[in-house]
Amino acid sequence: MESDDRELYSVGEVAERLGLHVRTVRNYVRDGRLKAVRIGKQYRISRADFEALTSTEDSAEGAGPAADDIPRGRHVEVSSIVQIESVSPESASRLSTLVTASVQAVRDTPDALRIQLVYDKERARLKIVILGGAADTAAVLNLLDDVLGPGNDLLPSEGWESDRA
Repeated sequence: MESDDRELYSVGEVAERLGLHVRTVRNYVRDGRLKAVRIGKQYRISRADFEALTSTEDSAEGAGPAADDIPRGRHVEVSSIVQIESVSPESASRLSTLVTASVQAVRDTPDALRIQLVYDKERARLKIVILGGAADTAAVLNLLDDVLGPGNDLLPSEGWESDRA
């Protein structure tokens, strides 16, 4: 039997068909973007739910009321990790506040950015994880580039590292 004739797909099969990572498809299921049934320890996605995820607004007009809960159209999500080396705790705090405040302005949108900031004091390293739409992610990356670029003194000179020891 061909996979097109089957009624249930695994997360791996859906990921392969969409060209996505398996974790991304699992996140779609957990976020409610893709309906799935849990069988044992695995999710199974019906053909109708798979088609509902991949359909566009125009093809969904006759889908009926049950399909109203499923997001339509193309969805683009960007995952970015920014790693900044040689950052003092004070600079990491200021940068974290700046990034968090800039993201707060667009929190009420359906595709709000999700930001996680992690500072490793031993390595003097700040990691910023950004998840969200392409345009909003680009705006945060541009902000970071502007703030951390040449001529800005947000990051201290090299002398502070000797004080860490």
